[in-house]
Amino acid sequence: MASAKLNSLSSQWIANNPFSSRRGGSSSSLSSTRNVSLPIRASYSDELVQTAKSVASRGRGILAIDESNATAGKRLASIGLDNTEVNRQAYRQLLLTTPGLGEYISGAIFFEETLYQSTTDGKKFVDCLREENIVPGIKVDKGLVPLPGSNNESWCQGLDGLASRSAEYYKQGARFAKWRTVVSIPSGPSALAVKEAA
Repeated sequence: MASAKLNSLSSQWIANNPFSSRRGGSSSSLSSTRNVSLPIRASYSDELVQTAKSVASRGRGILAIDESNATAGKRLASIGLDNTEVNRQAYRQLLLTTPGLGEYISGAIFFEETLYQSTTDGKKFVDCLREENIVPGIKVDKGLVPLPGSNNESWCQGLDGLASRSAEYYKQGARFAKWRTVVSIPSGPSALAVKEAA
């Protein structure tokens, strides 16, 4: 079971904020450990274990190529290219067809557009990764939006429709997912923002 080490300031902040779902009202429950068992369909359990072992394989890392179209556009603009799907596809193809990529990369996180793209020769990007023993993954959050009633903070959207999108991503070849959100330290973080992030 993973655990986080908190410094005294973090512990003090947590103890003074009412957002946690402590049982029994004691702050000591934060440091207690509890085994949690989540049901996994038997048909996926072996695949889940194999995916985790592959992604965590020694000496290799995860390539985050999950830039939104807007962020990819900034990269393209820096070299004088328009933000078009063709240019984004060419940029991604350059990365994903690098010879020997699998020696250093164990998993690659895709943006939704990338998951459905292919090389100019028609080979799916997912298949390019599989040939290099790289596990395809997918970014499933839908980005940040302002959080009403907070200290000028944001929350991450995307829970609506997540189950059906995940099923489609799996059919397309994704085998793990990434969800990212932001907690603003300078603005608080407010108890509301921490609760929404959790």
